[in-house]
Amino acid sequence: MDGIVQDITVGTKRRGSEELFTTCVTNGPFIMSSNSSSAANGNDSKKFKGDNRSAGVPSRVIHVRKLPSDVTEAEVISLGLPFGKVTNLLMLKGKNQAFIEMNTEDSANTMVNYYTTVTPVLRSQPIYIQFSNHKELKTDNSPNQARAQAALQAVNSVQAGNLALAAPAAAVDAGMAMAGQSPVLRIIVENLFYPVTLDVLHQIFSKFGTVLKIITFTKNNQFQALLQYADPVSAQHAKLSLDGQNIYNASCTLRIDFSKLTSLNVKYNNDKSRDYTRPDLPSGDSHPSLDQTMAAAFGAPGIISASPYAGAGFPPTFAIPQAAGVYGDVQRVKILFNKKENALVQMTDGNQAQLAMSHLNGQKLLGKTIRITLSKHQTVQLPRTDQEDRGLTKDYGNSPLHRFKKPGSKNFQNIFPPSATLHLSNIAPSITEEDLKILFSSNGGVVKGFKFFQKDRKMALIQMGSVEEAIQSLIDLHNRDLGENHHLRVSFSKSTI
Repeated sequence: MDGIVQDITVGTKRRGSEELFTTCVTNGPFIMSSNSSSAANGNDSKKFKGDNRSAGVPSRVIHVRKLPSDVTEAEVISLGLPFGKVTNLLMLKGKNQAFIEMNTEDSANTMVNYYTTVTPVLRSQPIYIQFSNHKELKTDNSPNQARAQAALQAVNSVQAGNLALAAPAAAVDAGMAMAGQSPVLRIIVENLFYPVTLDVLHQIFSKFGTVLKIITFTKNNQFQALLQYADPVSAQHAKLSLDGQNIYNASCTLRIDFSKLTSLNVKYNNDKSRDYTRPDLPSGDSHPSLDQTMAAAFGAPGIISASPYAGAGFPPTFAIPQAAGVYGDVQRVKILFNKKENALVQMTDGNQAQLAMSHLNGQKLLGKTIRITLSKHQTVQLPRTDQEDRGLTKDYGNSPLHRFKKPGSKNFQNIFPPSATLHLSNIAPSITEEDLKILFSSNGGVVKGFKFFQKDRKMALIQMGSVEEAIQSLIDLHNRDLGENHHLRVSFSKSTI
């Protein structure tokens, strides 16, 4: 990384979900990808009476349907804010519909193209968006439209920078309600496979408004951040657009909600916290720039402490690399001499250690709960030649089981939490469904389902009786020689049978 952050831009053309957010620099590592379905493109057969629109004819007016019954005017307005000025709003709450008028046809076109690729969600409910046949909105002064106009006035006042001076009290209330009464967002990064720095967050969130302050920290073994915008409207933009998105392809998922705080107190400008309005703040060199858990997570190498290792009946140095190896390449394992139910596991880097910990901690193996924490040790030392080790330390640096040694491997895109369903690959042509069922039930597990891939019989899904059985099967059978120079590959699957 070397502190270099590539520019990240929001794509507005219709494109695949993995290309929704792309870099301007071809060698940039940052990719924002969507987890949302692209199926909701406004083709629903139900139409608003009197609006015989054509979905393909651009208009400044956009028809929004399938709205939650408790949606607010401000939430509907927020759909259009990232794309331009919203000039009018018509709410039809009885029909769960609304019409949004943008200031230009280009803004409306960008908005429709964007939401064709990413399904907008309000209050956990997917909604549908397309062009209206109306070229402009004409609203009356009826009471049921008063809230809509007040919310619209609040937004325009905030964008003009004169909310306190120009907006009436009702409009101020509506505008603040839109942003959860706070310009501060709480951000949790899940599936943390690559490091997410303060600068990366600033780059991403600055696309939606002026970022004033950021504080990063680790809580409950999760990387989190508090980010303060200059106004609550910008926070609403960012939450709506980025919640559920991935920073990198298939990893580092953003979970965003509003903080109860209304302002952040930043004491130091360093790689953990930053106040962009106060460049004069000290770096706080006397304080650690990262807390211990983050230092362990992003150090090189990454060490995790696992307990218990595997349970009776399996050599610990065999079980640990297989289980942790799903989330990174295990380099060394050391069983503690005086606490043989504990082990130190050294991964290739701290990101892999963090990933293994987040997915395996709390899982069960042979009836025991695995407990994993980040270790303060920086490396697992190999025993000296004259030192008695009793086989407690193993070096797996040259292991053939490593899944991630090839740069750009597809394995990076198929990292999932432990599940009862396993993905099998590299199956020998002569192996039958019955052969695999017998193999996976040989350790006492129960095979509940099996399915070969239709287009590639070298791959299959197999469902075990429980997650614990699936973990044990993966440990036992990954890299099992099936003959014909085929070694079985086993990983966790997000699919079900």
